Amino acid sequence: MQRLPVFERFIADLRAIWAAEPDPEARMLAAQKALEGVLEDASLVAHSQTWPLTEPTAESGQANLLLYEDADYGFVINGVVRTPGRKGGVHDHAHAWVVYGILDGTESLERYDRLDDGSRAGYAELKLASVTLSRRGRADLVPPFAIHAERGGDARSVGLIVRSERVAGRVLQRSFDLANNSFIERAGPRQIPFEVLAPASAANV
Repeated sequence: MQRLPVFERFIADLRAIWAAEPDPEARMLAAQKALEGVLEDASLVAHSQTWPLTEPTAESGQANLLLYEDADYGFVINGVVRTPGRKGGVHDHAHAWVVYGILDGTESLERYDRLDDGSRAGYAELKLASVTLSRRGRADLVPPFAIHAERGGDARSVGLIVRSERVAGRVLQRSFDLANNSFIERAGPRQIPFEVLAPASAANV
């Protein structure tokens, strides 16, 4: 079975970036441009309409679609599909770099500053620093340990995400409670394998 051509090319572009650029930040800045280059592709947008919701459940918590994990360089491509008005929790991604792109709908990316000195276990005092509205075609870069949250718009939204490495399930990340000025460490969202495959008719051409 063959991947959707635009997605296959996107993977190849990312592999070329990782092969050519050893600096993590420079890699992710290049990945941001590569991601923005595919977010308005009609075939990828249409394919995303078939992606399942990744909403959390009481039993399993938050989930991401695991669209690709590179065996050589370790970067990961995730998908998220949110219901209208979905409010994600405030969190970080530990030491990983992340680029969020919007394939469909709109989302707001909230960024937070930490006001305390980190000396109290489980305590964090945060202040909202900025809110960025993201639409199809836009990708936002989130550096390591940056505290943020994604908020869904008025319609179903689909995000395409590039991570410098897979931390979910492998590295503890922080989840923040604004009301109580507290945080916990967690394993991160479940990874649900999902293939971005070309339609049978296109694959046979």
